[in-house]
Amino acid sequence: MMKRRIFLKNSAAAATVAGLASTGFTSVLAEPKKHITILHTNDVHSHIEPFPPEDPSFANKGGVARRLTLIQKLRQQNPNTLLLDAGDIFQGTPYFNFYGGELEFKLMSMMGYDAATVGNHDFDNGVGGLAAQMPNAKFKMIASNYDFSNTIMDGLTTPHETFDVDGIKIGVFGLGIQLQGLVNPGMSKETKYLDPIEITQDMTRILKQEEKCDLVICLSHLGYKYEFDKVSDIVLAQKTKNIDLIIGGHTHTFLPKPTITTNADGKKVMINQVGWGGINLGKIDFYFDSSGNTEGEGVVINV
Repeated sequence: MMKRRIFLKNSAAAATVAGLASTGFTSVLAEPKKHITILHTNDVHSHIEPFPPEDPSFANKGGVARRLTLIQKLRQQNPNTLLLDAGDIFQGTPYFNFYGGELEFKLMSMMGYDAATVGNHDFDNGVGGLAAQMPNAKFKMIASNYDFSNTIMDGLTTPHETFDVDGIKIGVFGLGIQLQGLVNPGMSKETKYLDPIEITQDMTRILKQEEKCDLVICLSHLGYKYEFDKVSDIVLAQKTKNIDLIIGGHTHTFLPKPTITTNADGKKVMINQVGWGGINLGKIDFYFDSSGNTEGEGVVINV
């Protein structure tokens, strides 16, 4: 079982290493580490172009072209990169009204997204509308707690996926929000919502124990935090175990940096969400040493 050291800052250890280096023990500094970068978005809501100059909050920000340029630059810095999205890809501009999600999926495929999960607004043209666009998605659509077995979406999503990045095995699963009250039953049809806590326990057991993943990521469209009794990313992290990173969505929360909380085993979990509309790109860097230790740190980058 891998040990996690997230956002670890130890000035005393750093001073010790510096002292050893000054006396000639440079091998301490040369310990090989594998560097994995996770880039992520959420709630882009069909924002293909930048926000207009007259927008009161996000003037001239965002846009697919700028995001692609940034992603390409970051991939040049570290080719060992995954690009993920936490849902609500659809709805928000005339591009969706006119093309029905075709453009969004084609552009995400062009940018090289590896995986995404399903948000409530991705049902806005119904399960049939979502299914019709799935051939345009050249990335994995991961939905762990939506049972699509009696709908046209059956077989078009996967409950979890693993990625091998420079020898590091990364497991990803996806959670969607309760559809009742958010999505017209005529749009979701016979989609069944499954309890996210119970599903997480199943997914993390499969990914950690059976698949032997070094890193487990949850793509969550549950929402960051609520003032009432509802499962959120914070609640999910604290009531489960074996999640290393939750990439969140739904609440359009602009976090200045990732939140660190503890899980049911008292181990640290990192949670990040980057607002909405493609304004920001999240970047999480994990460093794996030869002893099985992991360090992680994250930033939010303006697009």
